[in-house]
Amino acid sequence: MGSIGEKHVKRLAAPRTWPIARRKHIWIIKPLAGKHPLDRGLPLLVILRDLLGYAKTRHEAKKIVNAGEVLVDGVKAKDLKMIVGLMDVLEFPKLNEAYRVVINPKGKLHLIRIDAGEKNKKLCKVVGKKKVKSGKMQLNGFDGRNFLYDGDVKVGDSLLIELPSQKVLEHFKLEKGVVVYLTGGKHIGMLGKVEGVDKEIKLVVGDEVIETDKQFVFVVGKEKPAITLS
Repeated sequence: MGSIGEKHVKRLAAPRTWPIARRKHIWIIKPLAGKHPLDRGLPLLVILRDLLGYAKTRHEAKKIVNAGEVLVDGVKAKDLKMIVGLMDVLEFPKLNEAYRVVINPKGKLHLIRIDAGEKNKKLCKVVGKKKVKSGKMQLNGFDGRNFLYDGDVKVGDSLLIELPSQKVLEHFKLEKGVVVYLTGGKHIGMLGKVEGVDKEIKLVVGDEVIETDKQFVFVVGKEKPAITLS
């Protein structure tokens, strides 16, 4: 049996990206290590109970998950401590509802309702790649997924994929003219248009021209976002 400190974190010490009440209770569940960093994802229990209100207690949330009523990226969720993070799709088939995890301009993780046409689509930023024994290129996604793809993809590009098959539907290069979503920095949660790609990325965000680090830039479409982000 682990101590409470091994299974939970103090609410006051939880990542600032978590949209939670911090003073009403002391502890909150700690997510399992998974495909997203701690500050870019939320435990499934927190989403079901604190954000969506589909459960009042952990016991109620567990019954919902055990009944197979929650899908994450098209796959049945099995653990309340599962981390659900940026760009993940959360679906409730019985309710005919689906949500995407985004980050808002206040730097908080946020759920937005999406329609049925988007529940099987996800954007995946490429953060690494390597050639495997078969001679094909293995791409490493920002959310921990790996897949083989024959196209000319560079680190920093994004792929629109089908869920849960991971079939690539479209490839968006990090290049001048594309639309990007900012996942960090002063303009977090906002959309911008790329004006130049160098060591830093030059963008037009609203009425401003800014430069930001490549790590904060997530390509989401050519002339407009390929998915709903707000």
